[in-house]
Amino acid sequence: MSNMKKMFSLSVLLCLLAGCSKLTVDNSVVTDFDLNRYLGDWYEIARFDHRFERGMDQTKATYVLRDDGKVDVLNTGMKDGKYSEAKGVAKLTDTPAKLRVSFWGPFYSDYRVMLLDDDYQYALVGSGSDDYLWILSRTPQITPDTKAKLLAEAQRRGYDTTKLIWVNH
Repeated sequence: MSNMKKMFSLSVLLCLLAGCSKLTVDNSVVTDFDLNRYLGDWYEIARFDHRFERGMDQTKATYVLRDDGKVDVLNTGMKDGKYSEAKGVAKLTDTPAKLRVSFWGPFYSDYRVMLLDDDYQYALVGSGSDDYLWILSRTPQITPDTKAKLLAEAQRRGYDTTKLIWVNH
């Protein structure tokens, strides 16, 4: 095999192993983040579709600080009239508004708080890719003004907000 073919094959292999997708959104996080103020209950107002929440309504996440500095995560909701819950854990990173969350053993994903109001009443959350987006609130409903602000910010960052699923509460 020629050196050119070897280099191409190695590049393709590295892309497959590393996830060679180009990020098409701005998923930068807020610079002022207080984990203690973020803890507690957050209602999921809207989300991008993904298999682990497909068909769920009345979804809520609860974050509780553990003694070891990690955060217990409890996601709850209703699917087909039945209560469902998923327990996970979040680790802090060197970037305060970027957490690493796992619901499946050693596999962690980015949880990025991209917009947060001054009173910690609503948030726009993304991940390390453009496949995930959540609008969260301390209450099951948000005002039209808040909705417009969050949608405008998501669009400014390059997210396709037409893909959002609005959660029934």
